[in-house]
Amino acid sequence: MGSTASSQTLGGRLGRSRRALVIIWALTLVWPFVAPNDYLLSLGVYFFIHLVLIASLNLIMGWTGQVSLAHAAFYGLGAYVSGVLNTRWGVSPWLGTVAATLGVAAVAALIGLATLRLRGPYLSMGTLGFSGILSVLFVELVPLTGGPNGLAGIAPYSLFGFELDTPGRFYGLAWGVGAAVMWLLLNLLCSVPGRALRAIEGSEIGANTLGVDTFRYKVVAFSLSAGMAGLAGAMYAHFNLFASPETFGFFASVLLVVMVALGGIGSYWGPMYGAAILTVVPELLRRFQDLELLVFGACMIVVLLYIPGGIAALAARLLSRSRPPAAPVRSSKEGRLPASSMEATDGTAGR
Repeated sequence: MGSTASSQTLGGRLGRSRRALVIIWALTLVWPFVAPNDYLLSLGVYFFIHLVLIASLNLIMGWTGQVSLAHAAFYGLGAYVSGVLNTRWGVSPWLGTVAATLGVAAVAALIGLATLRLRGPYLSMGTLGFSGILSVLFVELVPLTGGPNGLAGIAPYSLFGFELDTPGRFYGLAWGVGAAVMWLLLNLLCSVPGRALRAIEGSEIGANTLGVDTFRYKVVAFSLSAGMAGLAGAMYAHFNLFASPETFGFFASVLLVVMVALGGIGSYWGPMYGAAILTVVPELLRRFQDLELLVFGACMIVVLLYIPGGIAALAARLLSRSRPPAAPVRSSKEGRLPASSMEATDGTAGR
């Protein structure tokens, strides 16, 4: 009886999160009709690209407790794989994007097999080393990548002979990919593999005692996460029509970790807040580029000291105060039901 009630509670939370996702994406769909110019439309496109990228890092940081400093490199690898295939060999941007997503995921799986047995700062240093290698290759492989000058001449996506070469035309694609990623992550979070990942994040030893193959799950999650970053990179390349090594360096990797923390590590909604910050704040500080690192560093300190769950946790607390108190659900033995990991979809950190 208790497990039935727990399933009903989980199903109710899943249903609420799905409805919230549908409402949010319905609202964002009107942006092309109200944005006054292409500049603001392009910010909308970058928001969805950043959302996929930050959600990919949140998948391993928040759900398995692994800190990766290679995600900007995976992002860049996706951009360069699709861009090089298109500019050097004339491969369709669509096929290039598929190749970039699957190729980056495969590379990450190989890296994960070698590094995911490490823990704590050792794992971070291992992924940082890979990031450094890719950064050098982006610069030194001049015949392929264009070197320090970047890779130019990347073709835009084309659909039924209609090129997606403006922010207004590209917006629908970015909107759809963002919706698909968030929908898939929501269903993953509530699935058996998602609960296994949460168990690993809580206690890897405890998950092992419950029969979870923690190493295999971590490798799969790392590969999936990197593939999502590669997808975001390919979209960036075919929207920006240019890729530069500076975009995917060490600072970008650290910045992504900061965005995950600001949004809310392990929170389902956290990447949306992080993507909004990553899209808007650098534009506001464009005239004061030297202050960008200072502002993000100060925000990180504030979050760590006063809002450890990130903006998502703060938003969840404010939302809970505005709701009338709900009667507690009890089992037939009058015992409180245990909290589930689905709490993360209500904006909390899932802890």
